[in-house]
Amino acid sequence: MDRMLYLSMVAAKNTMQAQTVNSHNLANVNTNGFRADLSRFVSMPINGAGFDSRVYALQETPGVSFEPGAIQQTGNALDIALEGEGFIAILSADGSEAYTRAGNLRVSSTGMLETGSGYPVMGNGGPIVIPPAEKIEIGSDGTITIRPVGQDEKTLATVNRIKLVNPAVEDLQKSNDGQLRLKDGTTAPPDASVRVTSGVLESSNVNMVQALVDMISLARQFEMNIKAMQTVKENDERAAQMLRLS
Repeated sequence: MDRMLYLSMVAAKNTMQAQTVNSHNLANVNTNGFRADLSRFVSMPINGAGFDSRVYALQETPGVSFEPGAIQQTGNALDIALEGEGFIAILSADGSEAYTRAGNLRVSSTGMLETGSGYPVMGNGGPIVIPPAEKIEIGSDGTITIRPVGQDEKTLATVNRIKLVNPAVEDLQKSNDGQLRLKDGTTAPPDASVRVTSGVLESSNVNMVQALVDMISLARQFEMNIKAMQTVKENDERAAQMLRLS
């Protein structure tokens, strides 16, 4: 009886963990450039003396889905989307370099080019600072060109170039802050073959319909395991009652 109780308890616990991952993905269905976390169940046999009698289910997050998201037209000159593979290098809160597909860029009050989440965008030699400008353009290679304030339309100046990288996706992992980093802790070199398109954004790659279906399925699995534990309790109470009568 205790075996059934622990099996149900472990299954319920890991189902809750899978539901947490799925809920996180669902909450970011409208987050630009978001990459969905993967989740799976694996069997974990109980090793020991005697015959194998129990196999627990363990939930784990093996990695991230790098499937591309849909491209949406915005018309905003600071919105960019990467064409095919590649990432935008940013400066994370802890001072390390991280990588993202979120191309909803903006210029802060101090002139810093940053993502919609407030992370500075990396360029040649460090974070990119944009001087006061009447117009900003981002080329397909990430080059930033501006028309300084008070200058005519023919007066253009190149400010910097966004650091675009293309490391192998198997070398990347998602950190607790939601940003991608290289597993070995190093930084990826710039890749001149990476191209961007301005005036568009890449949406999240979360499949909302599938996430909703998974949410219902996981909720039913959790309920089933709770009912199994309740059955164990009822059986235990009945067994105790029979022993008292005897």
